[in-house]
Amino acid sequence: MVRWDLFKEMENVSREMNDVLRGLENGRQSWEGLFYPEFTGRGFPKLNVYQDEDNVYVEALLPGIKPEEVEMNVLRNTLTLSGERKVETPVEGKHVYHRRERGGGRFLRTVELPYSIDSSNADATYKDGLLRVKLPKAEEAKPKKVLVKAA
Repeated sequence: MVRWDLFKEMENVSREMNDVLRGLENGRQSWEGLFYPEFTGRGFPKLNVYQDEDNVYVEALLPGIKPEEVEMNVLRNTLTLSGERKVETPVEGKHVYHRRERGGGRFLRTVELPYSIDSSNADATYKDGLLRVKLPKAEEAKPKKVLVKAA
């Protein structure tokens, strides 16, 4: 059972606000992006993170990116995905966009996992724009059964 921790939640909110303000400082986001997050690069790639008794699983949506162009690093309980989504010009020469919602450029996404990970046994597969990562929990993160003896 996972217990809700007010201070951990406050730390997460603080970290997210710092990321937003740092992005504004560096000119990577506009104020409009704060109110319409679906049109910004923030939070790319979209992730699902879940677990079972022995592993933590991460699924990341990476459409239009070749698997060899994705870099993945695991350190203790932190997973980092980085790479670049290239923007191709559809027509040579002059062209005018009437709508442009698919962004491009470099991305970096770091997610804190709920447990320390045994990174030497991590496994990642990529198919149809979906990266699936299996991260075994470190032995010290797995629950241990303790035999209770009568006194």
